[in-house]
Order: sequence, then structure tokens, then C-alpha cells
Amino acid sequence: MTEPDVTHDDDRWLARAVALAVRNVADGGGPFGAVVVRDGAEVATGVNRVTRDLDPTAHAEVMAIRAACRVLGTHSLAGTVLYSSCEPCPLCLTAGLWARVDRIVFAADRHDAAAAGFDDRAFYGLLEQDRDTWPNPVIARRIAVAGDPFTAWKAAEERTPY
Repeated sequence: MTEPDVTHDDDRWLARAVALAVRNVADGGGPFGAVVVRDGAEVATGVNRVTRDLDPTAHAEVMAIRAACRVLGTHSLAGTVLYSSCEPCPLCLTAGLWARVDRIVFAADRHDAAAAGFDDRAFYGLLEQDRDTWPNPVIARRIAVAGDPFTAWKAAEERTPY
């Protein structure tokens, strides 16, 4: 039994993600596209809809993950690969990790995005700094009932772990 040609498959799906991104620009959207693939077959796609949907989380990867979960009827995308036209920003990278995709493969990188005016590098840099230095405060304020949701979760007999 021979191993599948991952490089060829990766190139094929990256080209699909890039084509989605280019088409999305022509449709007035952002230059980002993504594809979720399982067992060599396309499960779902997504394109950047931030300005169209007035949703700062409507990145191509997030949209593809949401669509794939609906198609597969699960919150876990284990056994899939997420292909993106560009290196996922921290939001999309984390979404892919939470979705449990097996791999994330991208074409252009954060520097290419920055050259086009999408400076995800700033967020990568920010996450490497101490939170006290961030321009927007992120404040932890523990109140008496802060742990109640987790107590309820642990006590719930009917729950789906993730």
C-alpha cells in the first residue's frame, strides 16, 4: 500500500482556497478563502464575510469550520484538514485547534497579508506581550458566582464533552 501524495493533495486544496479568495474579492469581500477536507473530499468552504455580514469573526476559516460542522453534524472536525488561502490569524488558528482539525495548511503568510493591509502580525505580536501592556484592557474580576457555570456543567448528566 502506498502513501497518498499529500503534497499534491495539499496543492490542489490550497489552489481551491485561493480561487475562493479571488472570487470573493470580485464579489466585494475580503481576499481570504478556506476549505475543509475529509478523506480527499471537500466538506465545506468559507470566504471572508466580515464587511458583508458586519461580523468581525466572519473570517474564511471560521465560516468554513461552521459550515463543515453543520454538514457533518458535529462540533468536532477530527479527521479533517483545514486549507486556507492565507496563514490563519490567531482567531482562525485557535478556531481550527478548537475544532480539532488534524492539520491546518495555508498558502500566503501573515507578511503577504500585511503587505495588502491586513496586519495580523500585530495580533501575533500582542499575544506575545504581557496583558498589562495591551492597548485594550482585559480584566479578570473574580466574583462570588464565577465558578457556578462549571459546577453546573460538571453536575449535568446530559452533556457533550468537547
